[in-house]
Amino acid sequence: MKSLKQLILGAGILAGGLMSAQSSDMTNMLKVGLNGGISTGGNTAANLGVDLSYQNLITPGFGLGIATGYNNYFGKDRNVNGIEVKNNDFGVIPVAALFRVYPQQMGFYFGADLGYGFIVGDDRVAENVNVARPDGGFYIKPEIGYHNRDWNFFAQYNKTFTGDKGQIGDQKYNAGAIGVGFSYNIPLGK
Repeated sequence: MKSLKQLILGAGILAGGLMSAQSSDMTNMLKVGLNGGISTGGNTAANLGVDLSYQNLITPGFGLGIATGYNNYFGKDRNVNGIEVKNNDFGVIPVAALFRVYPQQMGFYFGADLGYGFIVGDDRVAENVNVARPDGGFYIKPEIGYHNRDWNFFAQYNKTFTGDKGQIGDQKYNAGAIGVGFSYNIPLGK
């Protein structure tokens, strides 16, 4: 009985906090979202990721902040110079600056995340080829979409540039995708 009372009390406190957060000023917000897409290169087929960012509206139409998250890239088996290459899955953890432009209070918006993408996972590009995967590189994620007070729906391109590291024959290492996503805005107050 005591744990049931504690559970009800905890749920009430959480609900009250969420309700007061929804009525807060939308100057500072936490954005939590999901994205997915089709790969732009030969070593991966697709990506699926989570986004987490903090944004401060400097003016009603312009926001700055920081962004991170995790994108998983699914490896794709392919024939490279007569060898069947079994490319490994890998992840990208971005650490980036965020900017967004909101021409209207609700509607179209655009922006980008710029920073560094840390590549994590297996140390090799492919399961059956001994080529080291890159550790990371310059990260960019431009996006364009629709927003309202609570939600953002967007099309995006995300890419971590690795130079010529991780290349197997004529297969260049790719950590990029074109896709769609959404995020939910959690107001943090003034």
